[in-house]
Amino acid sequence: MNQTAPAARSPRGQGSSSRPVPRHGRAVERHVRNRWSLPAFSFVATMSIVLVSIADTSTPAMAIETSAPGPSAVDSQEFTATAAHSMSADLASYDITEPPPPPPPAPEAPAARAGAPAAGTPDPGSAKAIAADMVAARGWDSGQYDCLVALWQKESSWNVFAYNASSGAYGIPQSLPGSKMASVGADWETNPATQITWGLNYIQGRYGDPCGAYASSQSRGWY
Repeated sequence: MNQTAPAARSPRGQGSSSRPVPRHGRAVERHVRNRWSLPAFSFVATMSIVLVSIADTSTPAMAIETSAPGPSAVDSQEFTATAAHSMSADLASYDITEPPPPPPPAPEAPAARAGAPAAGTPDPGSAKAIAADMVAARGWDSGQYDCLVALWQKESSWNVFAYNASSGAYGIPQSLPGSKMASVGADWETNPATQITWGLNYIQGRYGDPCGAYASSQSRGWY
């Protein structure tokens, strides 16, 4: 009796990897996937995408660079210098003209002097007659004599012995104190010529002339 021999049992632990019986008499091997094949495929695919992206982004930059306008013919300037050429520049020069100084202010007009009434012709030998001669000797005109007569008429009424008890002023010119007139003469208390000489010296030194002293007396009440 023909009996089919039982198939040989595979070794322990290799039953799951037994190869199938080939069909049509040809052995077909099962493809066994390697554990590194999937990561390798993923890396290659990723690198391909990156390279394509780099290649695509470089294209617009090239287009921009090639399409940029060149320098304008109007803006560009060119100069070629050789040994036979030279360039020089002169700085602009200028002068500063200061305005002329303003004219000096006009001198103030002297204050108008109050005119004195005409004194007339003095009596010969009187104190007024002595004063008229001394005024003329100093080069002053009759108008200065009129001012002197009016001034001392107010001060002492031409009295050689006039004395102001409140101030101590004395004599025709009302010297304060009266002893100042001693610089001209020791007889200053009684001699009208001594008093008039001292009085004219004081007026000339302080006011310039008798009309100046008279104007001060009219405005301030004293000279």
